[in-house]
Amino acid sequence: MKVVVQRSGEAFVTVNGKTVGEIDRGLVLLVGITHGDTLDDAKYIADKIVNLRIFEDEDEKMNYSLLDAGGSILSVSQFTLYGDTRKGRRPNFMEAARPELANPLYEALNDEFRKLGIKVATGIFGAMMKVHITNDGPVTLIVESKEKK
Repeated sequence: MKVVVQRSGEAFVTVNGKTVGEIDRGLVLLVGITHGDTLDDAKYIADKIVNLRIFEDEDEKMNYSLLDAGGSILSVSQFTLYGDTRKGRRPNFMEAARPELANPLYEALNDEFRKLGIKVATGIFGAMMKVHITNDGPVTLIVESKEKK
C-alpha cells in the first residue's frame, strides 16, 4: 500500500461537478493498493499516518499529529500511484491491485482511521474525480506499508 499524504488547510473532491467529500484542516490521502496488500497493511498505514508529527505546535515546530491537531482526512483512491513509467511513454498499471481487491482494502483503511477517532471523507472508488487541495506548508509525504516488513 502506498499513500501520498498532504497536509491541507481545506480540501474537497467532486464527481460530475458535485462535491462528494470535503474537509477543513487535516490530511488529504491519495491511496494506492497493490497485489499482496492485506488488512495488516491497512492497519499499519492508518496508525502511521494518524501519529505522524506533521502539524505545527505553538512554536511552529512540527510536533503535533493529526490526533493532536483534531484534523480530518479526505481519502481518495489512486491506482495510478502504482504506474510504472520505466519503459516507453505510457505508464503500466500492472502493479495496481484489481478493483475487487483494492476497493475492500481501501474501505478497510478508511474504517481503520475511523476506529482511531478520525473523521473521514472520501471520493468515490473508481470514479473520475477532481481533487481540490489547499496544501498547507506545503507538506507532502509518501507512506508505504512495505516499510513495515
